[in-house]
Amino acid sequence: MATGSNNPSSLSYKSAGVDIDAGNELVDEIKPLAKSTNRPGTMAGLGGFGAFFDPKAAGFNDPLLVSCNDGVGTKLKVAIDANRHDTVGIDLVAMCVNDLVVQGAEPLFFLDYYATGRLEVSAGRDIIAGIAKGCRDSNCALIGGETAEMPGMYAEGDYDLAGFSVGAVERGEALTGEHVKAGDTVLGLSSSGLHSNGYSLVRKIIERTGLNYSDPAPFKDADGSEFENLGAALLTPTRLYVKSCLAAIRAFGPHGEGVKALAHITGGGFVENLPRVLPEGLGVTIDGIGWSVPPVFKFLANQGNVAPSEMMRTFNCGIGMAVVVAPEKAQDIRKILEDQGEKVCVLGTIEERSEGETSVQINKLDESWGA
Repeated sequence: MATGSNNPSSLSYKSAGVDIDAGNELVDEIKPLAKSTNRPGTMAGLGGFGAFFDPKAAGFNDPLLVSCNDGVGTKLKVAIDANRHDTVGIDLVAMCVNDLVVQGAEPLFFLDYYATGRLEVSAGRDIIAGIAKGCRDSNCALIGGETAEMPGMYAEGDYDLAGFSVGAVERGEALTGEHVKAGDTVLGLSSSGLHSNGYSLVRKIIERTGLNYSDPAPFKDADGSEFENLGAALLTPTRLYVKSCLAAIRAFGPHGEGVKALAHITGGGFVENLPRVLPEGLGVTIDGIGWSVPPVFKFLANQGNVAPSEMMRTFNCGIGMAVVVAPEKAQDIRKILEDQGEKVCVLGTIEERSEGETSVQINKLDESWGA
């Protein structure tokens, strides 16, 4: 029995929505971007079925490999709606490599997964250019990835990103938090803004305001400068802490002499992330006025009528990395971090906690938000 017309038209992969030629064009566009991220240990360029990396050539003798993967979340919807794609690749790298460095690991290589309904070469190149920049700024090689064109899976213009990174640390030198003890100092490193968490709430608040991403930003950057527009403000890329934190770790060694633990402050804020690196029976009381909450967070809190406690649990609120250090080395480590370009504050001191006590407490919380 016939199932179609008497003279069915000839079908092709392109007519089904997948453009192999566009994919090849994008690969040609990104090859020099990937090459720009080469570092010691990189063994080949893009194009193979897999990629090799030589940890010995990277300077390691007996390394433990550390791996992680992450995404950018619904910040991608802001990039898509604002039609700005050049920074989300930096976010993708940062969300992975910042997680590696908290374990004392040096990022070695990175792979990306870029999926879309219809491949737009210019947008794809902007995205990969951002990934390459994030890798260069972290001394991490972009050695491979996957571009998936999947018509019917994504709405027109939509795409998704995932990142995968591997780092290395010499055996016995991983940061685990085991050396943290009462009396240690907790330093905070300033964030560049929202980073890549909480954007479902951000988009809900912006929707309530009626603002468009092309409108002027109704707040300034933390340094007082103006943003190009609201979209640019919300797409400020996640800060990369790799080079500064590795410099601080290596200054005194990873065995309790200097840096004892790092916590990447992502979704969940201080309350969820700091306990992950604190031994049982220890906690910290954070000075809520120890740093200035950047204007973007205050804008969102005011427009969304979001309580300070909810803000602190959803966003980084101005601190992207917490660094637990030996108190006698606190000033030296602070100087190292500042010399690396970080803005540093003292968050608090590690304290003993009884069973059942909250491990992370924030003093003067309302005061820090100007309430």
